[in-house]
Formats: sequence, C-alpha cells, structure tokens
Amino acid sequence: MALIALFPGQGSQAVGMLADFEAEFPVVKDTFTEASDALGYDLWVLAQEGPAEQLSLTEITQPLMLTAGVALYRAWSQAGGQSSSYMAGHSLGEYTALTAAGSMRLADAVQLVQARGQFMQDAVPQGTGAMAAVIGLDDDKIEAVCARVATDTGYVLEAVNYNAPGQLVIAGHVEAVEASLPLMKQAGAKRALTLPVSAPFHCALMKPAAERLHEKLDMIEVQIPSVPVIQNVSMKPESDVVVIREQLIKQTFSPVRWTQTVQNFETLGIQAAAEFGPGAVLSGLAKRIQTGAQHLPLGTCELFTRALQEING
Repeated sequence: MALIALFPGQGSQAVGMLADFEAEFPVVKDTFTEASDALGYDLWVLAQEGPAEQLSLTEITQPLMLTAGVALYRAWSQAGGQSSSYMAGHSLGEYTALTAAGSMRLADAVQLVQARGQFMQDAVPQGTGAMAAVIGLDDDKIEAVCARVATDTGYVLEAVNYNAPGQLVIAGHVEAVEASLPLMKQAGAKRALTLPVSAPFHCALMKPAAERLHEKLDMIEVQIPSVPVIQNVSMKPESDVVVIREQLIKQTFSPVRWTQTVQNFETLGIQAAAEFGPGAVLSGLAKRIQTGAQHLPLGTCELFTRALQEING
C-alpha cells in the first residue's frame, strides 16, 4: 500500500498539543528541544502552556507547526511505521515535508519559517488585507466574482486556497473581500464569511514577503529530498534543488491547489494518507476528495498507535 505523509499549515495549533506523546515517544520532545535551541526560546513549554494568543502569532505558529510535523514523522519512523512513498504539505506544510524528507536541516527550517511568518505579517499593514471562506460554490464562479470585484474596485482579490470541492478561500484587500461576500451569496454560495487571520496569505499582496524570503532561503542549504515532495505550485514532486527553491518563493504569493494535489494521488498509486500534525484538517479534506483511500490523522497518541497497527497490519 503506497502511503503519503501529509503536513498541515497554520490553524491546527492548540495549547497542550502533542502532550500525550512525551512519555511514550521521547523523540517528540527531543525534536522540540532541537528546534528550541535554534530559535532561542522553549517551544515545547510554549506549546504546552500557551497562551493561545501567542501560539496564533504567525512567526510562532509556523516554526511550531513545522516542529510538530517533523517530531511526529520521526516518532513514526522510530516506531517502525511504513515508509512514505510521497510527502505533501499545505502551504507552511510544504516546508515541513521538505524538512522531514531531509531537504533542510530542522534548525535552518524553523528559523526560515519564523522569518517567513514575520515577512508575511509585515507585507501588508494590519487591517489592510483579509481572507474569507466561500462554501458551496463552484471554483469557476468564485474566480469570476473575484475577477469582477478586482476590476470594479482596483483592489487585489484572488482565489488562494482550493481546499476541497465546494470549499475555497479568497484573499486580498479588505475592501475587495468585503465587497465580494454578498456577490458570492448571490451566485449561490451557501456561506461566505471572513476568517480570523492576520494577513491575506497566498495572494499578490505577499510579493514583498517573497522577495525578503528569497534572501533568507539563499542563505541555507537545500538538498534533494529523500522522499519525493509534491510542491504546492507545480502540484508534482520536484528533484531539482533550484526548482524547489524557486517554487518555495513563488508559493508565498500563489494559490494552494490542494484539491488538485489530492486528486493526483490516485495517479501516483497512493492508497493511504497519514496526517503528521496536531489536528485532522488535511485528513478531513482528503477524505472528501479521494473517497476510496484510507485517511489517518495522527494528532493524539491513541490515533497514532492505532494508525501504526492499521498500516503495518
């Protein structure tokens, strides 16, 4: 059975995450210690004690989620979990996948994504940008509304996260996002609501962040991943380090086409997907897209142990 390792982006973090792994899988805490040494603060204590508001700061959330994903993948490998045929990550999760696959050192990766978070936050002044979820409307109709509002207002508005059929996120200037919501409902959307995020990720407004990230990425070593990593921009595995670097930069201001990525799993022969993170967001999305496959969230010790038994037989 071909297995793909999935790594989530921001949003699954929570105070107390992965606490039940500390005793049974010491490598989880060890991985957090390694990341903490690189960051200069105790990431494990922060994850366990919060406050939640601090965990939600982008420059903290990104290294936190990357470390959690790598920690769980290391625990899986040490416990004899089936090797992954492929890896994929949603937005930030692409960096986690590359780190788990040995393309980047953990110390370099957590520092890189911490800077990425800061750059993304700084790219757009607070209150200037927004994101919204549009539920129950075809992608082409959402794209049409975005194009119409952008033309009429002169503001940026783009479809940025293609999460699952009938579930898409838009981003851009706050005026354009707010103007689009009644139009989405008129077009037939079941729901269209703004999201509590601090910046309009993955749209053209993030280009200043991408330029700063380019400089930071040039300073670290990137190797060919030991496991093929499906990148967000091309929606396919890349083995050229130059291409991997270029697409990480482009990803900052490009849409995450997760629906299409998961739709390609069948072509790759993938029959099972395990989510290495403290939630079940990607497992839930993948279950809606690739209905015939096995989907395994690993965010608690109980789920993790059960998945080991199911996959390894």
